[in-house]
Amino acid sequence: MSDFTSPGWSFYVGGVTILGLILCLVLLAIASKRQVMASDNSTGHVWDEDLRELNNPLPRWWMGLFVITVAFAAIYLTLYPGLGTRKGTLDWTSHGQYTAEVERARAQMAPVYAKYVSMPAQELIKDPAAMAIGERLFANTCAGCHGSDARGSKGFPNLTEPAASRLATDTPESIEATITNGRTGMMPPMAAALGSPQDVKNVANYVLSLSGSPHNNVAAELGKAKFGVCAACHGADGKGNKTIGAPNLTDNYWLWGWGEDAIVYQITNGRTNVMPAHKDRLSPEQIHVLAAYVYSLEGKAGTAAQ
Repeated sequence: MSDFTSPGWSFYVGGVTILGLILCLVLLAIASKRQVMASDNSTGHVWDEDLRELNNPLPRWWMGLFVITVAFAAIYLTLYPGLGTRKGTLDWTSHGQYTAEVERARAQMAPVYAKYVSMPAQELIKDPAAMAIGERLFANTCAGCHGSDARGSKGFPNLTEPAASRLATDTPESIEATITNGRTGMMPPMAAALGSPQDVKNVANYVLSLSGSPHNNVAAELGKAKFGVCAACHGADGKGNKTIGAPNLTDNYWLWGWGEDAIVYQITNGRTNVMPAHKDRLSPEQIHVLAAYVYSLEGKAGTAAQ
């Protein structure tokens, strides 16, 4: 009912539901009356010379089940939601049941996490049991975006990269904060500030040169001066600024693709990346263990080719 803003829809749905139950009983009452229309207990309809439609009453067991079904529906709609926006006498909601189940599960797991709360990440990564829990939390919560091997994909960071290549998760504390509160990274479109489309291409080649990637030397030299517009965030040396979320352009890690075309697209259109907050989905104890597990992945697979 959340899609219907008018309260009239609630009364409409409730009224149609109740009317439907009443009409079911009326139909049953009408059908249960035996109406003999001929001396041979038939309706008078005959097919193929000798096939007659008889007017036998409904079986009692069928009528009983029908009445029980209608009664059950009435009781259910009294106790639970079903009549428009009416909550029901039990005040039950799916969200409330989910919350209760989550709280019950957390209470059951509290003794397991209790010993990990005061342990720093450096100690947790040495505990096989803690890492097994962290791996399971990662598979259920993070693998959908970052992959089961944590190497990510286009637009989703590779968590096995060395800490120096990570933009906002280079320490256990920053990982825990990112999981808890989420993070939004935004690069505005900068093509207009750079000038012509050719200027954008020149700057893209200069960016490629910063990491030693294949590029057009002439275009890169021409784009060096224009890079001053980008230096406000990425720094004059292109090594970025983690405080404001500006990536390091001198490494070989390309989150949104490599090459002149990919960089030109980024400069022209900008980009907004969102990491959702998980503080409402995971308990602080779970986030602490998960952050330690993510921290343990650092450098395990080396620098993956993006």
